[in-house]
Order: sequence, then C-alpha cells, then structure tokens
Amino acid sequence: MSTAMNFSTKSFKPRPPDKGSFPLDHFGECKDFKEKFMRCLRQNNFDNTLCRLQSKEYLECRMDKQLMAKEPLDKLGFKDLMDQATEKTQEKP
Repeated sequence: MSTAMNFSTKSFKPRPPDKGSFPLDHFGECKDFKEKFMRCLRQNNFDNTLCRLQSKEYLECRMDKQLMAKEPLDKLGFKDLMDQATEKTQEKP
C-alpha cells in the first residue's frame, strides 16, 4: 500500500498579501517613527486621533522603505493633514 507523491501536478501560485497586512520591519527601518507614534499614544491615553501626524509619518516611512504598498495619503484618511500642509506652504511669502 504505497502511494507515490507527485508534487508536479499542482503548481504554487503566489498571491499578494491581503489589504492591511504587510511585512514586519525586521531591520528597524521605521523604528524611530514607530516609537514616536507609540510615545504619542501613551501620552494621550491611546487616543489615536491625537496622534494622526505621527501615524502619517510612520506610514510614509513604511511606503518609502517598501514595507507596504504605496497608497495615496488621502485614501488612508489623511486628506485633512495634507490640505493643512498645502495651506501652510501657500501662506509663506
């Protein structure tokens, strides 16, 4: 009663990770941004609405280091922060 295993009949088809899952930062490339965000959360009783700027910076770092797919920041919920930054640069002479 021996059964031969034939692995060549099925091929492995890789697929991208589900939206919202991404590689861990094994080399600590965005560690400073993460620590800044976590410190802000602790100081504000984990109210993440008060730490949106730090969250934005952390996600930008992850995108820059290819630890997550590039996404427009307005699609990630930071449109208001982007609008504020644009207004400030336009106000400067």
